[in-house]
Amino acid sequence: MQREMMEYDVVIVGGGPAGLAAAIRLKQLAAQAQREVSVCLLEKGSEIGAHILSGAVLDPIALNELMPDWQAKNAPLDTPVTEDRFLILTEQNAYGIPTWLLPPLMNNHGKYIASLGNVCRWLGAQAEALGVEIYPGFPAAEVLYRDDGAVSGVATGDLGLAKDGTRKSEYQPGMELRAKYTLFAEGVRGSLSQELMKHYNLRDGVDPQKYGIGIKELWQVDPARHKRGLVMHSQGWPLDSRTGGGSFLYHFGENLVSVGFVLHLNYENPHLSPYDEFQRFKTHPEIRGVFAGGKRIAYGARAINEGGLQSIPKLTFPGGALIGCSAGFLNVPRIKGSHNAMKSGMLAAEAAFAALGENRAHDELQAYPGAFRRSWAYADLYKVRNVKPGLKWGLWLGTLHGGLHMWLNDLGLGALVPWTLRHDRPDHESLKSAADCVPIAYPKYDGVISFDRLSSVYLSNTNHEEDQPCHLRLRDASVPVAVNLAKYAGPEQRFCPAGVYEFVAAEGGGQRLQINAQNCVHCKTCDIKDPTQNIQWVTPEGGGGPNYSNM
Repeated sequence: MQREMMEYDVVIVGGGPAGLAAAIRLKQLAAQAQREVSVCLLEKGSEIGAHILSGAVLDPIALNELMPDWQAKNAPLDTPVTEDRFLILTEQNAYGIPTWLLPPLMNNHGKYIASLGNVCRWLGAQAEALGVEIYPGFPAAEVLYRDDGAVSGVATGDLGLAKDGTRKSEYQPGMELRAKYTLFAEGVRGSLSQELMKHYNLRDGVDPQKYGIGIKELWQVDPARHKRGLVMHSQGWPLDSRTGGGSFLYHFGENLVSVGFVLHLNYENPHLSPYDEFQRFKTHPEIRGVFAGGKRIAYGARAINEGGLQSIPKLTFPGGALIGCSAGFLNVPRIKGSHNAMKSGMLAAEAAFAALGENRAHDELQAYPGAFRRSWAYADLYKVRNVKPGLKWGLWLGTLHGGLHMWLNDLGLGALVPWTLRHDRPDHESLKSAADCVPIAYPKYDGVISFDRLSSVYLSNTNHEEDQPCHLRLRDASVPVAVNLAKYAGPEQRFCPAGVYEFVAAEGGGQRLQINAQNCVHCKTCDIKDPTQNIQWVTPEGGGGPNYSNM
């Protein structure tokens, strides 16, 4: 069957903050210049916001630039931060760090606690009102190239394929969306973005990207325990000093609390389970009282980029650019990236609009990287460039070093630290063999504060069509048992926060890896942390995955 084709000036892959900001900026510029610019945005989720997961405390700096009247347009940002708290946890105690000791960069006053998914839904409505064509439920599954090697657009995935790859009666081929420029805003570890980095050698000369996994729950709490506008972070227990990570609790809306745990994916012990560390964290005496009498109403997980400035790849290639978390603009100590993601989308949009005005197409948008280097987003990342790599010295020494580094930059004394520390290896190389590590005995779930994986996945509203090709592919089917299970005790059954991977008895004896792809919440942790890089995450059939609400 012949694939249908549609042509646009700009195609954007991904309906997160970066992609939506780019789409809106393109249409704004077109209206100001009284020109027509056709813009199409593809989103793999069933709707805009369905796959968006973040804490989130939003810095409105990019939104103020993009849409200064966002308050008049009823953007869902109605909980300003009123109080910051930072705790160091031991197993039984909590020690507060005075806010005056924290670098000003860590101050959240002037920021807003929000559901980033709802913010994206609102941005989507603004984009559509400006004339952007948005197609949710249509994942971009293939990069299209011209004969001269430039990107010419993307193709959406085929619909109606059975597990064995044969065509069902309802089969429909994917659609080709051709564009003069294609912007990739897939988020962390986007499958097409990974392909582009390899195809065009975009990572040459930069450090390996570093990652964390963020696991989050949304709770409706007792009004007496709700402190609207409170932002609380912690470090320490339940993690040891060799394992990086921390927590957040954000009180917002009508008695809502976002609670989450971020664990750096360069951890060494294959027995560690990020999901169980999060469940254990909630039982701390200082934390569990927040949830007494409350109800857990949502759950999700998502990988985050942590490499910072030194891990950002080359941003452009013939015919397009990487924006947002496809490239990696997260500020790690602030746990904020949406403002930088939006700014990157706006800068790429401005470069694309200027190129279209010069009747250019399919070349490199060289104005975009230069504009980024001159922007406040670059400055935001430059100030914290040594925080994450300094953690290789351990949690406490690394944290003290990072704090000093940020203080010097905030005081205008950044010249005293002109060096940039490097990231030495990708996260999948950090696991030690199981025999060299101590097993971890996690407490049983109580069903009140802590919960099992499957009941959590249920709250993510995750759904995939059962009879479709598995979107979690093994490059070599023998590796999970022969290598991962034998050497690392099968870490995929622990690093996945959704119960996708489990080792079960095989016919004829021994064990085999069972992949429960229907549970996948699209966090990408398996694609990142698998020690042999044998697991490849690709887009499932359109609309599959979680359907997050208020996340």
